[in-house]
Amino acid sequence: MQYGICNLGIVPIRSEPCDKSELVSQVLYGEFFKVLEKRKKWSRIRIAYDKYEGWIDNKQYLNITDTQYKTLNESKPILSIDLLEYVSDENNNLFTIPLGASLNGLDLLHHKFDGNKESEKQKKSNLLKTAFVYLNAPYLWGGKTPFGIDCSGFTQMVYKLNGHKLKRDASQQASQGEALSFIEESEPGDLAFFDNAEGDIIHVGIIMEDNYIIHAHGKVRIDRLDHSGIYNVETNTHTHKLRVIKKII
Repeated sequence: MQYGICNLGIVPIRSEPCDKSELVSQVLYGEFFKVLEKRKKWSRIRIAYDKYEGWIDNKQYLNITDTQYKTLNESKPILSIDLLEYVSDENNNLFTIPLGASLNGLDLLHHKFDGNKESEKQKKSNLLKTAFVYLNAPYLWGGKTPFGIDCSGFTQMVYKLNGHKLKRDASQQASQGEALSFIEESEPGDLAFFDNAEGDIIHVGIIMEDNYIIHAHGKVRIDRLDHSGIYNVETNTHTHKLRVIKKII
């Protein structure tokens, strides 16, 4: 088995080994993974954090040993908590890193970091404070940063920055936590999931106080939440049909 670590700010994960293939997720700086298959130009990887799989360009990561992988995997995550920061190499070259980048591999990569970081688990009440940092971030299928993010990437990163683990896709996240029967039983920070006509979970957002929800739809935005689903006051329409509410923490 081979292993790797992302040494760049944001690297695309694609569904197939091709630059034209669908973006399904991203690897952020410092995230590490198993290399399941390696070809001339592409590698199929499985991210250690959430076991998500896909293809990345061989030029956009560095190989690490199994011992280094195990050390990283056993360490408590240390994350960059500023919207945008930099790391520098031994030649003082700067590399831009986004909110949520992993800093556990700094020594391994011979990089320096002087910004703000967090490694402790935060209270549930802090989730919305983190969520607001992403407010108005443009929607991007497969995105995980304030410069482009999808609905489940948004919820995953908000929880991750507070020391709580979520899976990558909305349908996967819906398998976590405790189901609630009514909106009235929920509290800020709980997750609301929404389905399509076929009953498939296709969307997720974070519940706020007073029947509001923050979610990624066109951009990270705040809308009303009722028993039917998400109500957009700008268009006077329901945009998503409520399926279930989950208490994760």
